[in-house]
Amino acid sequence: NMSGLEARATRKHKLTSTGRSVVSATLTLLLLASPALAEPKFIASIVPVHAIVSAVMGEAGTPELLLPGRLSEHAASFTATQISMLGKADLVFIIGGGLEAKLTQLSGSEAVAGKVFVELSKAPGIITHHIREGGGWDGEDHEDHSDAFDPHVWLDPENAKAMAQHIADQLGKVDPANKAIYADNASQFAAELEKLSAEIAASLADIKTKPYIVFHDAFQYFEKRFGLNAVGSIADFSGKPPSAKRLKHIRDKLADSRAVCVFREPQYDSKVADTVTEGSTARSAVLDPLGADLGPGAEAYQQTLRNIAAGLRSCLAG
Repeated sequence: NMSGLEARATRKHKLTSTGRSVVSATLTLLLLASPALAEPKFIASIVPVHAIVSAVMGEAGTPELLLPGRLSEHAASFTATQISMLGKADLVFIIGGGLEAKLTQLSGSEAVAGKVFVELSKAPGIITHHIREGGGWDGEDHEDHSDAFDPHVWLDPENAKAMAQHIADQLGKVDPANKAIYADNASQFAAELEKLSAEIAASLADIKTKPYIVFHDAFQYFEKRFGLNAVGSIADFSGKPPSAKRLKHIRDKLADSRAVCVFREPQYDSKVADTVTEGSTARSAVLDPLGADLGPGAEAYQQTLRNIAAGLRSCLAG
C-alpha cells in the first residue's frame, strides 16, 4: 500500500499535470480566438488602375476600388465611407498628375494623414505628353498649364506595362512574402499587353487616316500609340464644360476637317456633343476611357482598350 507521503506526492503530480493541461488548453483557445495578423489593404482610384493592380496581385489578393466607372475621374468627391476606406489602406494607387483632382486635395488632409499615395503617372518608364491647347489643339483658347502633362497616361499600353512593374515593386515592399508572385504577374501582364497592342494595331490599320473629334481630350496616349487622326476635342483634358468660343471653334474644326465621327463619353451629358454634330454629316458614337460599364477586375484594363478600338472602328469604318 502507498504511504501517506507517497499518496500526497502522487495527488500533487496529478494536480500539477492537470494545471499544465488547463493552461495549455487555455493558451490554445486564446490563440485560436485571436485575430490573425491583418493582410495589407490596397486601394486603386479608378477602374483601369484597379484592373492593373488586380492583375499584378493575382492569387495573392484583391484591391478595393474607390471610384466606380460612371463617376468622372476629374470631378468625383468622396463620401465618409470612402474616406474611412482610404484611412485603413496600406497603399493607395492613383494616376496623379492632377487626374483625380478631389483625391489629390484629400491626400493632404488629416483624414488620411500618413497614407502612402502611389502616383503611377510618375512610375519609372512612363511616357508623358503635354496638355494640348484649344479645341483643335492649335493654341486657340490658350490657358497656361505651366508645361503640365496630360494625365491620361494609362491609355498607352506601354505605360500600363511600366505601371504594372512599379505596382509590383511597391506591393513587394509592403508584402514581401508575395514579392515573387507580384513580379511574375507583372511580367505576364506585360506579355499579354504585347499581344493586345498587336491586335489593336491590326484592327485599326485601315482607318488610321479618318478624322474624328472626341468629347474631352482624354485619348491622346491611345491616338499616338496607334497613329490615329483625332483632330480636336469638345472639352479640354479636365472635362470641364466648354466655353461658347470653344464650341464655335470645334464646330468650325468639324466642318473644315470633315470629321467622320464625334465621340461622346458615358461619364458626361451627351447634349454638348449633340450640339456640335447638329446639322453636320458626322456620326455620333461613344468612347469610354474609364471602363465605366465594366465590372472591376483584372480583365477590365484590356477590355477598356479593346472597347475603345472597337468603338473607333465601328464608327469610322461605317
